Amino acid sequence: MSEIWRPSAQRIAASNLTRFIDCVNTRLGLSLQGYQDLYAWSVARPEQFWTELARFADVRAEWGQGPVIEHPRRMPGARFFPEARLNFAENLLRFRDEHLAVVFTNERGARRTLSFRQLHEEVARVAAGLRDAGVGVGDRVAGYLPNLPETLIAMLATSSLGATWSSCSPDFGVHGVLDRFGQIEPKVLFTADGYFYSGKTLDSLTPIGTVAQKLPSVQRIVVIPYVAERPELGGLGAAASRAALWTDFGTPGAPLAFTPVPFNQPLYILYSSGTTGTPKCIVHGVGGTLLQHQKEHLLHVDVKRPDRIFYFTTCGWMMWNWLASALATGATLILYDGNPFSPDPGVLWRMAEHERVTVFGTSAKYLAALEKNGYAPAGKVELGSLKTILSTGSPLLPEGFDFVYRSIKQDVHLASISGGTDIVSCFALGCPILPVHRGELQCRGLGMRVEIFSDQGEPLRGERGELVCTAPFPSMPVAFWNDPDGARYRAAYFERFPGVWHHGDFAELTEHGGIVIHGRSDAVLNPGGVRIGTAEIYSSVDSLEEIVESVAVGQEWQADVRVVLFVRLKPGVTLDEPLKKKIRGAIRTNASPRHVPAKIIAVADIPRTRSGKITEIAVREVIHGRPVKNVDALANPQALEHFRNLPELAR
Repeated sequence: MSEIWRPSAQRIAASNLTRFIDCVNTRLGLSLQGYQDLYAWSVARPEQFWTELARFADVRAEWGQGPVIEHPRRMPGARFFPEARLNFAENLLRFRDEHLAVVFTNERGARRTLSFRQLHEEVARVAAGLRDAGVGVGDRVAGYLPNLPETLIAMLATSSLGATWSSCSPDFGVHGVLDRFGQIEPKVLFTADGYFYSGKTLDSLTPIGTVAQKLPSVQRIVVIPYVAERPELGGLGAAASRAALWTDFGTPGAPLAFTPVPFNQPLYILYSSGTTGTPKCIVHGVGGTLLQHQKEHLLHVDVKRPDRIFYFTTCGWMMWNWLASALATGATLILYDGNPFSPDPGVLWRMAEHERVTVFGTSAKYLAALEKNGYAPAGKVELGSLKTILSTGSPLLPEGFDFVYRSIKQDVHLASISGGTDIVSCFALGCPILPVHRGELQCRGLGMRVEIFSDQGEPLRGERGELVCTAPFPSMPVAFWNDPDGARYRAAYFERFPGVWHHGDFAELTEHGGIVIHGRSDAVLNPGGVRIGTAEIYSSVDSLEEIVESVAVGQEWQADVRVVLFVRLKPGVTLDEPLKKKIRGAIRTNASPRHVPAKIIAVADIPRTRSGKITEIAVREVIHGRPVKNVDALANPQALEHFRNLPELAR
């Protein structure tokens, strides 16, 4: 892959990463030179690396006298900092001054700000309310919330008490909420009265009233006014008797105390997408989440106190949790709520200009949609403050790299990052002192012994295989909820290669030490026994002007598998033979003849998860007449109907 951007010598010298290398060399008498040396040391001496990182990040903790890693060769089973005691909120609220902590905007043009001092005071007030409601170490508190400052405050108040936070966005239906919160039995539930999306005002109180009837564990419901100044709690129905308004909850002026908890104390419960069954409840610990996020923010993204960091996310995606941790650096979080294309494709970029965003985070899908809409921020807004663009959610195709440097900004660090809910962080991501190569994630994360394995479990380089991690790391899940013997946890990650984390990405390690991800392993196509990643098909097809988006699956056919490509076309475009020929030609030229689909079929819509990922597995199940196990996990479940009983697939 060709080099597409290189940081200046000045930028390299001023980076946190360069400073960290200097600190490590001085303190330990090493002579590490550059990123590859640092990475090799971080995986060879993990006990040194994570200790030095905690020192560099000034993590507030009582570390104890025990080992840094207990059972360092067990996977799962290793324990980091087993004697440590710390509090997550204390680390995120270390600043208490007038520097802006949060700027909130939405699609209607609303804007609010909170300084670190104001954030501290609001967290203290809400923590007092939670304490009065009986919330303590180990209790669960849940949020059914838009991306509001109050969501952040409720999470910090929860973690200050040593309790566990879990959230999902308000576009989840009643069944989707019960599938998640019903498993973890929260004691307190936060909700807004509603939310805004695509110019519409949507109600949250009625669905939460229904949810509350089936969640007897919920003793208090706290309603945040968002669409109305003072909402009517009667909208909750019978649950109104358990409810209070946000403004009436807690004790103004209360002191904020931080409860120290063990390193592995549950901090967050996140959820798998749920497209293959009831969502798995993935429990992440206080210390592992904090250390991993501090590493990624400080060293891989180069976040500093003057930065203003934005990530387009809902509270149902792990990137919300990831963004929240940037408070520990003292940077300003920019929160946005609403449709990123409402009222037009420029809404987030005008916000980025107005708020002087320095780190802009989004998804590969959003960047592709922006290009399809013909919107080029470079010609319309001034992005002088912007230094880094982050992209995740699905592989950023090489054409996506081209679009960023052509149509957004030439001198910008573009970091395609990849990890997931399972690790609440990244396996591969950006590096501020390395060049960017077209189509590549720049590097493996520090302290993450990431390899590419063949089907036989042999390490590969320059060849495609399974992305694995062969040594423990702090942000491995503490457990799955309601999995007392750990059987479901082990089955999820350690069955394929015993003692090795199998992540489920089909990828390759490049000559530069970067990673190229070719798609999810469970969506890999296998015609004639040859494994093909779907990302290469999308790279060829989605760049065509006639195509809005596409999904490729393998159809079982005549004792083999054939590739079937479904395309959603631009309005007014017809899938005729010339267009099919053009699609096949693009795939043959840019990928290989093996990638060329046996069938190309137009559909009106393509199913995706609530975080915007196209779900190949759901399409594959439908075309084979098999049930999709959890339709509630989809943002647009009605799209599945376009794939049922298609006559083209019977011949």
